[in-house]
Amino acid sequence: MNTLSFHKFHGAGNDFIMIDHRFFLGDFSTERVATLCHRRYGVGADGLILLEKGTSDYDFSMRYFNADGKEASLCGNGSRCIVAFADFLGIIGLKSTFKTYDGLHAATILEHWESQWLITIQMNDVNLLQPYRDGYFVDTGSPHFVTFFEEINSLDICVLGKKLRYDARFVEGTNVNFVMPYEGGICVRTFERGVEDETLSCGTGVTAAAIVWAQNQHFPNGIYMVPVHTQGGDFTIRFHKNGDHYSDIYLTGPVVHTFSGQFYIHN
Repeated sequence: MNTLSFHKFHGAGNDFIMIDHRFFLGDFSTERVATLCHRRYGVGADGLILLEKGTSDYDFSMRYFNADGKEASLCGNGSRCIVAFADFLGIIGLKSTFKTYDGLHAATILEHWESQWLITIQMNDVNLLQPYRDGYFVDTGSPHFVTFFEEINSLDICVLGKKLRYDARFVEGTNVNFVMPYEGGICVRTFERGVEDETLSCGTGVTAAAIVWAQNQHFPNGIYMVPVHTQGGDFTIRFHKNGDHYSDIYLTGPVVHTFSGQFYIHN
């Protein structure tokens, strides 16, 4: 039996088990990851993230697993958390580049005090929004269906989210974002696939919601900053809109290091 160190971070309530995987090449099977993420039998988290070695082209790479143990696509909050983790490990400066599922991303640490950070990451361009009668489908590194309501606080997100998450329109399933206007921006609640529940926030989800909001409200071409409120915290999404093309997309929000520990590995 061996032990492995882990660190727990959250990005606006979206929490992750972070592991320095540069030198320990352990087996992170679906079953092991799911157990570690279980909130009663393991550490408990929305996902698990491995920080792996970089190259001359980037400072480090990231592998992300959902709470169900399956390796998944881009996680926006997880990306911001791994930047904080890399800073915690002392392997980056205020600016860095990392590799994840959908390629390279630039990151900037805007503020850092004790166990808290304010971090922005650059997302990939978005070119295609698929409109439906009840919302829009968009891929911001992960698939999202964005739907609007006048009020979302009283919605049963688990019931509605699960129904849309498995909707036949989305062959591989989708995350679901429920959006309403809020204090000059938007408020978002998210049902995440892989977690199969509502999470307190979702980085790719708030990015998708802000872009769809701009499209749905017929924003003219230009550069925008959309404030986004979630149950876990507040974000700012910056982007350049040019017709149906969205570029220079930046996701900014808080990160907190909550605790560190060790878990046993049964061979």
